[in-house]
Amino acid sequence: MGNPSLLILAGDGIGPEAMDEVKKVIDWFGANRGITFDITEDLVGGAAYDKHGTPLTDETMAKAQEVDAVLLGAVGGPKYDELDFSVKPERGLLRLRKEMDLFANLRPAQCFDALADFSSLKRDIVAGLDIMIVRELTSGSYFGEPRGIFEENGERVGINTQRYTESEIDRVARAAFELARKRDNRLCSVEKANVMESGILWREVVTKIGAEDYPDVELSHMYADNCAMQLVRAPKQFDVIVTDNLFGARTSCMAQLSAYMCESSTSG
Repeated sequence: MGNPSLLILAGDGIGPEAMDEVKKVIDWFGANRGITFDITEDLVGGAAYDKHGTPLTDETMAKAQEVDAVLLGAVGGPKYDELDFSVKPERGLLRLRKEMDLFANLRPAQCFDALADFSSLKRDIVAGLDIMIVRELTSGSYFGEPRGIFEENGERVGINTQRYTESEIDRVARAAFELARKRDNRLCSVEKANVMESGILWREVVTKIGAEDYPDVELSHMYADNCAMQLVRAPKQFDVIVTDNLFGARTSCMAQLSAYMCESSTSG
């Protein structure tokens, strides 16, 4: 049996610096534990655009599909802000997510005791904080159609479509329920069922799965705007949160604010 294969995509900004440290960890395991990997490196984001005119080449995408794991640093930066939307660095990241079907994005938010006093919130609010956010990553408003900027009645209109199928909601919800079973057996599903039809479907599907297949998991529901407030007011009320692509990005940011130092953030 051969070594596990890794593709390192350092990307832009702090990405190369972070991946340099990751490679040191990989080397340590080889030298001290006899665990070795077959490593290849390639470009993504602005670095790929600078060399190839695209944020992710077909060849790099093919490599990502062939390896056991992909390690990605970061994408984007101010120098790419004026690029056409179709070739912005983030398009490379989104293509990786979509074509690799990375539908469940796990974003832990933890506050370690040694860092609790550095939080913008009081120590008793954040000390011991340990939340897992499960963000749906391959559908919703990031990928829904129609999308774009159009002319309508003499002015431009920007359109993004929030779209979810039952099966897309089902699979990410099950991933979150399974995680909750391994933690404190509590899951909060976050959407906007009060104003969005996609939110109504989301709540119905998650509720059905919970009742039929995970009755042992305590399931609650919360609107996204209230969740953002609660993550600052009383973040330790949460254990596992499951939410859609757009709200997942925002929820993670609020969890970061609560934890001060956490491991949840990636571009997009």
